[in-house]
Amino acid sequence: MKVGYMSAFKFTSAGKTASSFALIVSILSMPLASAAKDKAPVPADKFDLSHWNITLPIDSNKDGKPDTVSVKKIKKFSHPEFFYLDEQGRMVLVSPNKGTTTKNTSNARSELRYMLRGKDTRIKTHSAANNFAIEARKDSDKFGSVGGRMDATLHVDHVALRAGDKKTKAAYSAVLGQIHATKYESTKSGFGYGNEPIKIYYKKFPDHETGSVFWNYERNLAKKDKNRKDISYPVWGNTWENSADPGAAGVALGDKFSYTINVYRNTMYLTFSSPGRPTVKYSLNLANNVDAYGKVDELDNKYSYGGDTLYFKAGVYNQCSTKKGGGDWYAGCPGTGKWEEDEANGDYARATFSKLVVGPATPPN
Repeated sequence: MKVGYMSAFKFTSAGKTASSFALIVSILSMPLASAAKDKAPVPADKFDLSHWNITLPIDSNKDGKPDTVSVKKIKKFSHPEFFYLDEQGRMVLVSPNKGTTTKNTSNARSELRYMLRGKDTRIKTHSAANNFAIEARKDSDKFGSVGGRMDATLHVDHVALRAGDKKTKAAYSAVLGQIHATKYESTKSGFGYGNEPIKIYYKKFPDHETGSVFWNYERNLAKKDKNRKDISYPVWGNTWENSADPGAAGVALGDKFSYTINVYRNTMYLTFSSPGRPTVKYSLNLANNVDAYGKVDELDNKYSYGGDTLYFKAGVYNQCSTKKGGGDWYAGCPGTGKWEEDEANGDYARATFSKLVVGPATPPN
């Protein structure tokens, strides 16, 4: 290309030579400028991801663990299949049924994790400064924040179409936002089990026109405790143990809705809203064992999550595990791990976010 440009000019004088050279430099720089201008946007161009990392359902470096993109690198990162912007500038997250998973789960995910430390990796991931606690915790002043608030607006595009055990509660569902507790090496304090005070679900059976939005509170007990289970609360449609068609009360794929998780002092305030639907609110004190209906749950941890280290997560945590075994979790959902085949077979979950914001807790209205 350079030879072609040079041969198109005759240098007959010093002045013409300088002029021609300037033109050549201008022409040669055009492709570089065009490439910069046409660079595909990434989610961080439209969303404030300055305190988020992401876990993806792939293992590109073959270390046996799912890929995690750091806060520093997510600024310029997208993935053409599992994490990208759509044509409207919305953030799309996708997870197949079969993918690389973290060691404590059989479910694949494309999920963001909020890091209060930002890019300061001198602060360890599980340290107090990178997480939040409720006010009742005796050392809550040492945490990155006391409480916090996450607001999201999204719609679900797809959930898995097939399940080996259709009666499994987790079949055909995905978690779209949650608060997670850190798992400690020692749980002598009665905390540190790594449970979740909230997981927001969408579940839709393949033969239903609409799906259900609900949230689960997990009793904060040891994994081997028979009473450790998820308590489900309805938002629109049914809860996960109800296989009836939600009909007009449900939420169709593509229907936009919003959720707010606001942990203020010791209480988690929840608000769910959607155009044309009733706004649904709940509150739950995370320092005692009174449930969201105001009833004491004698089987729960007496202090709920009062001694835990907490953090926000959002995205698509696909609940249609390929693991078999029934119960609540192991639906035996099919999947090959080859994206083209899994997409064609409908063996994946996908959600599109138009808003995702985390900030300080606010007093309830």
